[in-house]
Amino acid sequence: MQAVEIYDTTLRDGAQGEGISFSVEDKIKIALKLDKMGFHYVEGGWPGSNPKDAAFFLRIRKYKLEQARIAAFGSTRKPGIEAAADSNLNSIIAAGAPVATIVGKTWDFHVTHALQTTLAENLNMIRESVAYLKSRGLTVFYDAEHFFDGYKANPAYALATLKAACEGGAAVCVLCDTNGGSLPWEIAGVIEQIRREISVPLGIHCHNDGELAVANTLAAVRAGAVQVQGTINGYGERCGNANLCSIIPNLTLKCGVETIPRSSLARLTELSRYVSELANMHPVAQQPFVGASAFAHKGGLHVSAILKDPRTYEHIDPELVGNRRRVLVSELSGHSNLLYKYKELNLNVHPGEETRQVLEKIKELEHRGYQFEGAEASLELLLRKACQGYREPFKLENLKIIIELKENSPVYSEAVIKLTVGNRVVHTAAEGNGPVNALDNALRKALEEFYPAIRNMQLTDYKVRVLDEKDGTGAIVRVLIETGDGECSWGTVGVSANIIEASWQALVDSIAYGLLKTQERSADPGRQQKGEQGVC
Repeated sequence: MQAVEIYDTTLRDGAQGEGISFSVEDKIKIALKLDKMGFHYVEGGWPGSNPKDAAFFLRIRKYKLEQARIAAFGSTRKPGIEAAADSNLNSIIAAGAPVATIVGKTWDFHVTHALQTTLAENLNMIRESVAYLKSRGLTVFYDAEHFFDGYKANPAYALATLKAACEGGAAVCVLCDTNGGSLPWEIAGVIEQIRREISVPLGIHCHNDGELAVANTLAAVRAGAVQVQGTINGYGERCGNANLCSIIPNLTLKCGVETIPRSSLARLTELSRYVSELANMHPVAQQPFVGASAFAHKGGLHVSAILKDPRTYEHIDPELVGNRRRVLVSELSGHSNLLYKYKELNLNVHPGEETRQVLEKIKELEHRGYQFEGAEASLELLLRKACQGYREPFKLENLKIIIELKENSPVYSEAVIKLTVGNRVVHTAAEGNGPVNALDNALRKALEEFYPAIRNMQLTDYKVRVLDEKDGTGAIVRVLIETGDGECSWGTVGVSANIIEASWQALVDSIAYGLLKTQERSADPGRQQKGEQGVC
């Protein structure tokens, strides 16, 4: 069976993506996670370029990795100096990593315009840099930058750069589609030609400027590439790099090519979200394989079919990559959607007048502006309220919001709230930096005595959308709230012409749902949440 080595460059090339900045601790955590997953190589950064990357290589030495080999990145020596005198190459050696990946120019245009040196000197730079690093005991991979553009412009010279790297002792020549503008058949055709010219194994490194990085990588492997470089979630400069979260399952499950261990594939969704969390980036719901929407079904026709056989609308079993099937309930839903949801929640409901009424209510709410696709906690509470047995944890008796605005003074906000909890009435107040914050603080203050678990619940996101802008300040708004308790997270929704009322609806649902999940976990400590990692 064909096999390829997976080379992750999230910590270097991925970190060059806009808005991404990993701390040294973040980089260590990701490297260890990739090692546990069975990645073959983890590129830690460019030790000669910044103190953070140098610190990473110093710290990672303290860990005994099980499978991954750490790679240090850098460039060929500067023109006109000896390799042994080049500070960049010596920084790679000082990093102590067993693998060195060095980038060199393969496009004659770049050699003469960017490096401003001769074509012959560039060949010497490549050959001597690889040889110097190899002489110091490192395995050397040569990243042939802009290879496909260079090959189109001057095939003979682009090939000569690879031969120079081979003469220096490169273990793998990695062909880079640096501008991301090549097409799959172009990639495949060039690799097939290069394989006839050099015997050193080939790798592939694609960027996503034409949204073809994954397709180009698959084409390269089919044409004979044995090392795949990419990043988790496709993070990277401009439009990103080849997305390993798509490449790995495509190769393993569809092409019969071994990548990371099969046992690790089921943790791919977890890995994707772990890295996005450390990168402080919202996970892309529509991301193939690992996105929250990758196996989400909304249309009644689709749901009816997957209830009979999931293969009707799913190209793989989502559990193979650690994801889960989700059925959305909306104005487009049929009874199949609703029944699937009740079954998922272990609620014993049979088709009939009751379910028809619930479905009509959902459609009516969505017509008024509610949206349950991003607020499944509110949906679950709605379904439970339609069943006998659900008991609301508290009831609102009265709520007042006081806002005081004075010139040259901070805005003062206070919420005064009266609730019934069981057979007790609680009356309290709290301040906040705004009316919604004051409301949240007052609600928590009133309930913490009865439900200590509320202390663990934190509002992590708050969004407001105006639904009918033409009505100006009288417009209906939709409030979406994301809440987490350290174990999972959930979304709730509220809709009203009054933003305070909409916020209250979403806040109440967020607390009620969190208490429900806490109760379920307490009743069955060994209960495993099926589905998305970290999502209730």
